[in-house]
Amino acid sequence: MSQGKTIGLIMAGIGAAVLLLAAMWALVSPMAAGAKVLAVFFGLIISAPLIGIGIYTYNKGSAEAGEEKVIAKERKLLSMVMTQGKVNIAEAALELQTTRDETKQLIYDLIGKQLFTGYVNWQEGVLLSADASKIKEGGKCPKCGGQLELAGKGIIKCPFCGSEVFINQ
Repeated sequence: MSQGKTIGLIMAGIGAAVLLLAAMWALVSPMAAGAKVLAVFFGLIISAPLIGIGIYTYNKGSAEAGEEKVIAKERKLLSMVMTQGKVNIAEAALELQTTRDETKQLIYDLIGKQLFTGYVNWQEGVLLSADASKIKEGGKCPKCGGQLELAGKGIIKCPFCGSEVFINQ
């Protein structure tokens, strides 16, 4: 549970306890009816702000926890693309435990935050880093002339001879 949610629950609990104690004290004390109502009223004055602030803090903590989950998924997606260079969107959705549309929204958020550069081929369902986009069509291995494939961030690997070509950032 996030810290905001915990603090909110504690504050609301303290407020409810204050109100309950004031009500119990008023009921068991040998006071006039007007004094009992006044005691409960003062208990309500003290507890209402605590309960209100507690509920607000709990709701704010819940929202922040939701945002933290989205940020964690964006971080994981960005890490996948940066380390692999080329990521299948369907596989990324499975690993992130999201739908394809949610994954698409994560990608757009990363692009909007200028944390991801590269390109997306929605028809093929492939996400490529900027390093992958530097591979020219028909890119050939300098050693054997074989077709190059992206191996990771800044690395292109020849599947035939095993040579690794490093892309300047």
